[in-house]
This record gives sequence, C-alpha cells and structure tokens, in this order.
Amino acid sequence: MERYEEIERSIVTTYRHRIWANFIRAIKEYDLIKENDKIAVCISGGKDSMLMAKCFQQLNKYTNTPFDVVYVVMNPGYKDEDLQRIKDSASLLNIPITIFNTDIYKIAYQDEKNGCYLCARMRRGALYRFAASQGCNKIALGHHYDDVIETILMNMLNSGSIQTMMPKLHSDNYENMETIRPMYYVREKDIILWAKRFDLQFIKCACPKLSNCSIDDGSTSQRQFTKNLIAELKKTIPLVEKNIFKSVYNINLDMVIGYKKGNKKHLFLDDYDKEEKK
Repeated sequence: MERYEEIERSIVTTYRHRIWANFIRAIKEYDLIKENDKIAVCISGGKDSMLMAKCFQQLNKYTNTPFDVVYVVMNPGYKDEDLQRIKDSASLLNIPITIFNTDIYKIAYQDEKNGCYLCARMRRGALYRFAASQGCNKIALGHHYDDVIETILMNMLNSGSIQTMMPKLHSDNYENMETIRPMYYVREKDIILWAKRFDLQFIKCACPKLSNCSIDDGSTSQRQFTKNLIAELKKTIPLVEKNIFKSVYNINLDMVIGYKKGNKKHLFLDDYDKEEKK
C-alpha cells in the first residue's frame, strides 16, 4: 500500500472517532456542505489544513451529496523553504494543490502598528477572490476546536468582547461566498497524534513578524499565551475547555449589560423601565 493511502485510510479507521466523526459532526450540525457546492479547501501548509484536505478527499469518496473541491494554497510571501515544504507535504499526501502568489506579507507589514490586522484581512480577501475565480461558492478553513476556545478567551481578555470563530459565515464583501470550518469539533491534540504517527513534517507558522516561528512553536504569540493559560486553568478546572466552548452557546441576554446585533447596540436599560411598569 502506498504511504499516502495508509495515512488517508487511518482517518476513517484508527482516528475514526477522534477525527473523522467530529469532522462529519460539524458538517451535519451546521449544514456546511450542500449539493453542488464548489469548495476552495484552503491549505496554509500546517497540520490542521493538511488534515482537513485529507478529510475532504475521504468525504468525496463516501458522500451521497455531490460537491466539488479545489485544494488551494495562497502564497502570501513564504520563504522558499516553507513553500517547498508545503509542496513536499502535498505530494506525499497526494493532495493536488493549486498555488497562487500574492505580496501580502510585503504590503501588510509595512504598517508596523496594524500589520497583523491588515495581513489577516488581505489574506481572507485574496482567498475569496481566487475562490470566486475558480467558480467556488465557499472557502473551507482548518480552524479546530482549540482555535475556537482560544479565540473566545482572547477576545474577552484583549478586546473586552464575547465572540468566537463561527462554524460558517457569509462574506460581507463577496456576494454568494461563505466561509466554513468543518474541523470545528476536532481537537488539536488528535491532529498532533495523527501527524506524529506518520512522522509528518508540516510548517508551523511562517509569519514574518515571528522570526523563528516556522521552526519552533511560535511561543511569543498571543494565541500561544492563551493556549498556555488554558492548560494551566485545566489543572484546577478539568472541564475548562468544554465550559469555554459552551459559554457562547449559553449566553443569557437577560443577564448581560449589553449586546450587539448587526451594527445596533442594545443595553439592558433600554427595556429595564418597561419591565418595571408591567
């Protein structure tokens, strides 16, 4: 058996409950894929998006819902060695990638203060544009369960807001385009186990702001800080990860000071006097 076939097969055998079942669960619960969708599966070169691509290949074999995929790699300005590692990983895993080049890193990080924000915005826009040029109506991103809970906590601690990554989201700027996250229920530890089992070597982070990020774990990033914080909290609160995830499902609007719906802000005082007069 070819090595890539063994790696691919493990997703629905060895890791059926940890990875495959959670991948399918998100697709079903959030209605992520519809008949005749054409999905741009976005591959950054890391373990998460590479595994997502393999899951999509498996899904195409077994699903009764016809849909098409394009496996897309956006090059925002990777170092040559990082781009080559992405190509090598895709070749090993038999993923037929389509690469398109941009100058996003070069442009975004001319702005020292807002470089990270601009980079994220520009990368998403570039993915939407390229996906549309390929006739796609959706882009699939590889964010997993741990990304979701880290984002919840990061927003609370750094932005003073309660929000997270949504499992699917309509684009505000690209008509009829949607972002989906089918890895929503997959745990990062299980992705790592899958990669280690087959000694798969993926890029970790190629951000030019973190000089050694593609080599080490990017420990200087805010996300890594939040990941470490959750690990510490888990020592005394064993269900902390599950509870953080559940918190955005259980928001009681009667017990919050304010919230936003679209661009409109609501404060509890707006209805407080009305309730008193009843």
